Amino acid sequence: MASAVKKLLAVLSGEAVKPPPVWMMRQAGRHLPEYLETRSRAKDFLDFCYSPTLATEATLQPIRRYGMDGAILFADILLILDAMGLKVTFEKGEGPLVEQISAPSDLARVSPQKAADRLAPVYETVSRVKAGLPKETTLIGFAGSPWTVSLYAVEGRGKTDKSTAWRWAHGRPDDLAAVMDQISEATAHYLAHQVEAGAEALMLFDSWAEGLPDNIFREVIIAPTKKLVARLREMGITVPIIGFPRGAGVMLPEYVRETGVTAVGLDTAASPVFVNASLPEGLPVQGHLDPLLLIEGGGRLDARVRELLDAYAGRPHIFNLGHGVRPETPIAHVERVLDLIRNG
Repeated sequence: MASAVKKLLAVLSGEAVKPPPVWMMRQAGRHLPEYLETRSRAKDFLDFCYSPTLATEATLQPIRRYGMDGAILFADILLILDAMGLKVTFEKGEGPLVEQISAPSDLARVSPQKAADRLAPVYETVSRVKAGLPKETTLIGFAGSPWTVSLYAVEGRGKTDKSTAWRWAHGRPDDLAAVMDQISEATAHYLAHQVEAGAEALMLFDSWAEGLPDNIFREVIIAPTKKLVARLREMGITVPIIGFPRGAGVMLPEYVRETGVTAVGLDTAASPVFVNASLPEGLPVQGHLDPLLLIEGGGRLDARVRELLDAYAGRPHIFNLGHGVRPETPIAHVERVLDLIRNG
């Protein structure tokens, strides 16, 4: 069983562990009063991410409160664009704003290796978190996948209909591929440094994979992810990699088959019947409780937690959400889910 190794790493190695390990996306965040206090000490969100003292504290808070089996680095997927020379800001009520690119050459200001070197404060955070974690807790590093990060650069912001990036995919595929290649190479170095600093697993967030035509999905989700995973392996990075193509739908089996990820994160809309029927039997999966149900709580929450536990009982499974913990989530509801997982 998993006694000799960390539960989360045991699952990622292909072992079905009962009860399954659990962590939650955005578990370090605005639903915790201790997070809000820590956040108030930073002058802005980028300062928060680049302060090892504050970012370490934010990463460790949900581990102290909940005893999660995984601690995910507190950072942001847009740090790589900031390091590549684009102006990135976070405006209250507006979300992230990014200096908009018009051509691949706009990302050529800083070499991929130099961009990764600029993120040294993040690696210091990883090192500090690793030193402060309980021995049974797995440290997860992460980055945005090439399409999702590129989308922010092309659109210039997060709150858009994404039509500009989609039009690049249809009408400027070579330019988009060049942009994703540059971001992918910088991201590979970034993730490799995270592993060198102590990350024991990696997660790739493709938050904007939803709704893409199947041919475009292959070009902007599968192909760049496959290239990034292969580049990491080429660089000697052997830790497990969790891919999270949010909204992949029926493209999920092809994503798993082609990209080389170790495990796959499942979004809120994923169906356990489809997952079990279409993915390889021993493939580890992570997810996919609805964050809105976590807010509502009650009998339907209990029933869904039990349903997901039963559905993946014979498969390597990491219990998680289908998207991130929302700010209005009651702490008691998170505690209830953990109790159901751990104690039935």
